[in-house]
Amino acid sequence: MGDSVVYFAGLRADAKRNLLDKLDDLLLLTGVEGMFRRGHIVAVKLHFGEKGNTSFIQPVFARRVVERVKKTGAMVFLTDTNTLYAGTRTTSVGHLETAITNGFDYAVAGAPLIIADGLRGDGKAGVKVGGKHFEEVSIAREIYSSDGVVFLTHFKCHELTGFGGVLKNMGMGCAAREGKLLQHSNCPPAIDPGGCTACGDCAASCPALAIELAGKAVIKEEACTGCGYCMAVCPEGAINIRWNESAERVQEKMAEYAKGAVKGKEERCVYINFLVHISPTCDCYGHTDAPVVPDIGILASIDPVALDQASADLVNSKRGFEESALTKGFEEGGDKFRGVHPSIDWTVQLKYAEGIGLGRRRYTLKEV
Repeated sequence: MGDSVVYFAGLRADAKRNLLDKLDDLLLLTGVEGMFRRGHIVAVKLHFGEKGNTSFIQPVFARRVVERVKKTGAMVFLTDTNTLYAGTRTTSVGHLETAITNGFDYAVAGAPLIIADGLRGDGKAGVKVGGKHFEEVSIAREIYSSDGVVFLTHFKCHELTGFGGVLKNMGMGCAAREGKLLQHSNCPPAIDPGGCTACGDCAASCPALAIELAGKAVIKEEACTGCGYCMAVCPEGAINIRWNESAERVQEKMAEYAKGAVKGKEERCVYINFLVHISPTCDCYGHTDAPVVPDIGILASIDPVALDQASADLVNSKRGFEESALTKGFEEGGDKFRGVHPSIDWTVQLKYAEGIGLGRRRYTLKEV
């Protein structure tokens, strides 16, 4: 079996060929023209950015992807899923407001915005994966229902997985709320008694009837199913995940969810990583720290494992910035991800994803 192909476009541009043209070339090389057809509904899965964050992919790039996919006759929508943590994207209302604030309006992006897991993150579909951690995964309903997906990912460092690439965009980014909770934790959420006002919203909304009021809200752990819905409905933000899962297990669980996100449409998925403003932490924060290496370019493939491996290799091949969050690995070839998050073995997600058949780590890089 040969190496997977990863296409690379550098950031040099001129008046005859700009970066949007290069992105279009990448899409054509992945075979997108023969992948979709009239009648297909295609999701463009990306991260709209938390309010205050500035490193998310620019909406004009999303528009060029939309335009290319529309030429196949398919209908296109931009999408993401609601967050597990309390922020500006916890519900679809806040999520859409944040996306529009960050420039993802129809007038700019050329496609409607649909939050894939419903108003409060409970829009889901079960997908059998037969994994070590999960027999079935909980995928956002509109991702599940789509005919194909173009994954646009801002590649960066990450505090839990070492780096956040397309595998994270697939596995964590396409999970419904309960799926995100199950990946991050192996126990029910915790209620902060100091923040709880005993309003009863969580108890009234719990589908498992696992919350009772006893002066304050109390979760009956034996009855909790781990759906995480209570965290979304609490008006005080007093119900929170217990972040007790190891980084290694999170990465393995994430890979199983990534497999579930594309099951049944593996031949109708395109994966694109943007290696620009490679920040030290996730785009879920309401700020963006300085990049750890220079901007590199845009990569595309139909193999998500090869794409993330190539992206990691390119980042590590660069000289790191001294005035950044890096503490070591500044040299060319140095491990930039461990240079920011030294305790995280980021190779786990790549090894496990390859082991469950998501793709291959061996790749050939072809420059556009």
